[in-house]
Amino acid sequence: QRKNITEVTEFIFLGFSIFGKHQITLFVAFLTIYILTLAGDIVIVAIIRVDHHLRTPMYFFLSMLASSEAVYTLVIVPRMLFSLILHNQPISWEGCATPMFFFVTLAVNSGLLLTAMGYDRYVAICNPLRYTVIVSKGTCAGLVCGSFGTGLVMAVLHVAAMFHLPFWGTVVDHFFCDVYPVTKLSCTDFTINEMINYGVSSSVILVPVGLIFITYILILSTSLKIPSTRGWKKAFATCTSRLTVVIVHYGCASVIYLKPKSENSIEKDLLSVTYTIITPLLSPVVYSLRNREVRDALRRAVGKNTS
Repeated sequence: QRKNITEVTEFIFLGFSIFGKHQITLFVAFLTIYILTLAGDIVIVAIIRVDHHLRTPMYFFLSMLASSEAVYTLVIVPRMLFSLILHNQPISWEGCATPMFFFVTLAVNSGLLLTAMGYDRYVAICNPLRYTVIVSKGTCAGLVCGSFGTGLVMAVLHVAAMFHLPFWGTVVDHFFCDVYPVTKLSCTDFTINEMINYGVSSSVILVPVGLIFITYILILSTSLKIPSTRGWKKAFATCTSRLTVVIVHYGCASVIYLKPKSENSIEKDLLSVTYTIITPLLSPVVYSLRNREVRDALRRAVGKNTS
C-alpha cells in the first residue's frame, strides 16, 4: 500500500463529466467567452501602449490587470477546453503543480491590482491637487511589484505545502488543479495544509475587500459633495460598475475558499467557472468598453489605420 501511495505521479480530472452530452455545448460557450476575454485584454494592452493620451497611472494599472488576467485564463481555460473534448486525459504531477502555482500567483495579483486601482481613483477624486505627487511612477511600480510579489509568496506557500504530501488517489473532482480538490487526495492528515490554505485565502480576500470598500465609500461621500448632479451621478455609476466586478470576483472566491467545503460538485464547478472565466470577461467591459477615453483611443487607432 505504501508503495502504491508514493508512486502516484499523475492526475485525472472529472471536469464537467456530470453534464454528459452537453459538454460540447459547454465547450462552444467557454471557447467563445475565452476568445472574447483574450481579445479584450490584448486590445486593452495594445491601445494603452500606443496611445499617449492613456499614459496615466489609472491606465497603467488597467494594462497590468489585463495582462495578468490574459495569462491567468491561459493557464486554466485551454486545459479545461481540452478535457471537454478528450475525457479522462491524465496530467503529470509537474503538469498539475505548475498551473496551480501560476493560478494562485495571478489570482492574488489580479485581486490586489483591483485594490490598487481603487486607491488610484480615491486619490484622483478625493485629493486631486496632490494626485501626481502621491500616485507617482515609483508608487505605481511599487504597487504592481508588491501585488505580483505577494502572489508569488502565496503560491509558494500553497504549492510547497501541498506537493510534499503523499497521494492515495488520482481522480480530481474538478476541472483544473485547484488547491482543495487536489489536497483531498492526500492519504495523510492535511489539517495543517487546510490551516495554511485558510490563512492565506483569508488574508488575500478579506484585506483587499475591506480596503476596496473603504476607498469607494470615501469616493462616493466626496462625489455627493459635487455641486453638479451630473458629476456625482457619473461618479456613482463608475463606482457601482467597478464594485460589481469586485463583488463577483471576491464573492465567488470567498464562497470557494472560506466557507465550509461543500460536497456539491455542480455548485463548486459553477462558482469556479464564474471566478475563472466570467469575471475576467467582466473586467475589459467594465474598465474599458464603458470608458470614454478608451473608446476614443480605439476610434483614433482605427481611424489612423484606415486613413
